[in-house]
Amino acid sequence: MTDFSYQLYSSRNFPPVDKTLEMLKRNGYAQVEGYGGVYADAKATRAALDANGLTMPSGHFSIDLLEQEPQKVLDIAGTLGMKAIYCPHLAVDLRPTDAAGWSAFGERLEAAYATYSKAGYIFGWHNHDFEFKALPDGSIPQKLIFDAAPSISWEADIAWIIRGGGDPFQWVESYGSRISAVHVKDIAAPGQNTNEDGWADVGYGTVDWKALTSTLRDTPAQYFIMEHDNPSDDERFARRSIGTLKAF
Repeated sequence: MTDFSYQLYSSRNFPPVDKTLEMLKRNGYAQVEGYGGVYADAKATRAALDANGLTMPSGHFSIDLLEQEPQKVLDIAGTLGMKAIYCPHLAVDLRPTDAAGWSAFGERLEAAYATYSKAGYIFGWHNHDFEFKALPDGSIPQKLIFDAAPSISWEADIAWIIRGGGDPFQWVESYGSRISAVHVKDIAAPGQNTNEDGWADVGYGTVDWKALTSTLRDTPAQYFIMEHDNPSDDERFARRSIGTLKAF
């Protein structure tokens, strides 16, 4: 684990992207992860990556784009040199409310896997917290997704697992063989960092990243991606977080 990545969404409030890429290179990053906001001019983004000696091996694409415009996704991923494509989220109004609905959503992800794996990409799901909250019948949406989509990979967002009430060590033990990427982020102590939605720089919060890093080394995870959903200072977050992981 030597090359660390950075989810560019973390710096969405600190434009422009060119400046962000320069900052990341200066702080020791080798990779970044894309999201919708940097795809509008993929060629320009690729030029900026090349100019800073950075790569973008992974990217997030909405379920709508993945299902309705696969060629557009493939064009963007190809231009940016991606190797892994992840579906990152499901809007509140689109989330199923029962087990059958979540199984059906898993089947949609399995169908998307068929499309993107055929084109040579890793394809998987990136979790939030809602997938770990039990349904009225006691079933867990994330398990239903995995059961209905046996082929998909997993970009495990550890902090969201915790916020959803799950034990990340148990989930990694059960599904570690599926993990191709990890979102590395931290949760502030209760009442702290309220201006940053309760998130923290990696190593400055409550998540046991030292133990998790050791556990995750036993999985196929290729990409370790720093993320903070709302940092007040993105360079502080980037610098302190990579410093934490490099020390392990």
